[in-house]
Amino acid sequence: MARIVLKFGGTSVGDIDRIKNAARKIKAEVARGHQVAVVVSAMSGATNQLVKWVSEVATLPDPREYDVVVATGEQVTVGLLALVLQQEGVPARSWVSWQIPIRTDGAHSKARIVDIDTTEMARTMAAGEVPIVPGFQGLSPEGRITTLGRGGSDTSAVALAAALKADRCDIYTDVAGVYTTDPRIVEAARKIDRVTYEEMLEMASQGSKVLQTRSVELAMNHHVRVQVLSSFDDALGSDLPGTLVVDEEEIMAQGLEKSVVSGIAFAKDEAKVTVTHVPDRPGVAAAIFGPLAAANINVDMIVQNVSLDGSSTDITFTVPKADLAHAVQRLEQAKADLKFAEVKSDLNVSKVSVIGVGMRSHSGVALKMFETLAAKGINIQVISTSEIKISVLLASEYTELAVRALHTAYDLDAA
Repeated sequence: MARIVLKFGGTSVGDIDRIKNAARKIKAEVARGHQVAVVVSAMSGATNQLVKWVSEVATLPDPREYDVVVATGEQVTVGLLALVLQQEGVPARSWVSWQIPIRTDGAHSKARIVDIDTTEMARTMAAGEVPIVPGFQGLSPEGRITTLGRGGSDTSAVALAAALKADRCDIYTDVAGVYTTDPRIVEAARKIDRVTYEEMLEMASQGSKVLQTRSVELAMNHHVRVQVLSSFDDALGSDLPGTLVVDEEEIMAQGLEKSVVSGIAFAKDEAKVTVTHVPDRPGVAAAIFGPLAAANINVDMIVQNVSLDGSSTDITFTVPKADLAHAVQRLEQAKADLKFAEVKSDLNVSKVSVIGVGMRSHSGVALKMFETLAAKGINIQVISTSEIKISVLLASEYTELAVRALHTAYDLDAA
């Protein structure tokens, strides 16, 4: 008998028929003798509607009241799923965040989970009951409802699995697993049987939408085995093999050597910012990025070009498109103190990344990437690297061409 946390995303519980389908998969795991806890998202489209209503009544809403409204979508789903399971003869009960409780910090609309008290929940699971828990929400130190930001239900599920010391966390979504790239762009993309936490973290942070970045961080930190499955496959529960996200050691123990490159990720939600003719002196970079950090704007790729006489520098970096206007505003406000010439921005960019733990021990990966893009006439604007990733920024109209070319170049196409 295992203890498993199952998570169903918005498309997996998008209507009553899909909720009933999720209930059948839960019932199958219970029938296998497993202890099961379930985390659900709001029904697809529900959160968007709630956010729209908030925006109609307040231009700059109180974030505490914003969270009260948008957290209700998950509450509807937990109640409906519990009712369907009860009709199927499966003992089930809905919980909301304050009843568990799931404690977070006080950063409304982007809170982080601090602690989950699973004492009572574990007791009811041992007695054969299935707890149905809302993702995306928690309880602040002041006792107010908080939300974790978009994609937060993945984080809720992994955090609950860690707190329950679950054997596995199954994430049911609208894809059959993690692919070498988006199969909607590359028909020859292959499903990956096993992927390391490090690779999945890079894929998530570089544009793959299968898992939310914070959920992968949590899984890696707490060694939670995560499986990505399709909720729309007819197979029930563990009969359907998805993609396992695990420690690299577990993959090596299976006698499986990792490929040099595991996947190609891309992100179209990037914007490029260039601050020109910045005085080249110690502390100037901190002075530029300090206001952005204070505004909770994440900066990604960074490149600095010093002038020939060494008196000034241009600093180029990327931010999420949604934060571009705010970032430019913050920089313009600091212009008098920083004494730079101007701020330039470009929305017509995409980030394409080559990812794989095998890159640690193989040379020539970057060269192949650059040669492949050059052969297609694609200009590289910015480059950033890590131990297992190479990312480039390029004009957005070349995104799909670059992804297809790189997928083929690294022998990732399905046979």
